[in-house]
Amino acid sequence: MVRDAVTDLRIETSDGVSLEASLSEAAGAAGTIVLCHPHPQHGGTMRHPLLEAIASHASASGLDALRFNFRGIGSSGGTWDRGEGERADVAAAVAWAQTHRPPVAGIAGWSFGAAMALVWQAETGSTIPYVGIAPPTDSVLTPKLPAPEQLAPAERLFIVGNRDQFVDADELEEYARGIDASIIRYETADHFFIFRHDRLAADVVSFLSSGAGPLSPAS
Repeated sequence: MVRDAVTDLRIETSDGVSLEASLSEAAGAAGTIVLCHPHPQHGGTMRHPLLEAIASHASASGLDALRFNFRGIGSSGGTWDRGEGERADVAAAVAWAQTHRPPVAGIAGWSFGAAMALVWQAETGSTIPYVGIAPPTDSVLTPKLPAPEQLAPAERLFIVGNRDQFVDADELEEYARGIDASIIRYETADHFFIFRHDRLAADVVSFLSSGAGPLSPAS
């Protein structure tokens, strides 16, 4: 199945902010995944090559992929809200996908985006599959990850590099065990997964396509 089209669109949040978004469409898509970008104050954008790779791989694999810019980024309205208003951004993106596209197959985020997606799951009781790419477990720059009892059971996967400059891979693995999530560690990767975008995209899409699909071995 090949990539069909990329459509630019606008998404409105519950507090009246208009978000810039992009939908990578697959011909005959079986579902939609929502992608959340890294920290808005540190160069994060929906157009980062890593998220582009995930979106492209998703559409080539039969899934639509919805990316969006958090408030204050690109042509999204509003301003940086320290992780508070950004919760409404995630909610709006998921709601748009649920309303306008095939069933939501999962949500994934990188760093700040991974933390925001998991916070959204805790607040809403969402049980859709989740992939968190290198979220800090506890950082002054990123919302703290939810306590295990705040999360409804769901298929969840974390991906982290053993050379991550900002995330302690051992701490994230301990957190993953606490919420019954899977984790895959890339032995020589750092926070930016240089030269591993295609492989990471394949792991993300495989998991979200099947709940707990086959993963490539850690390396």
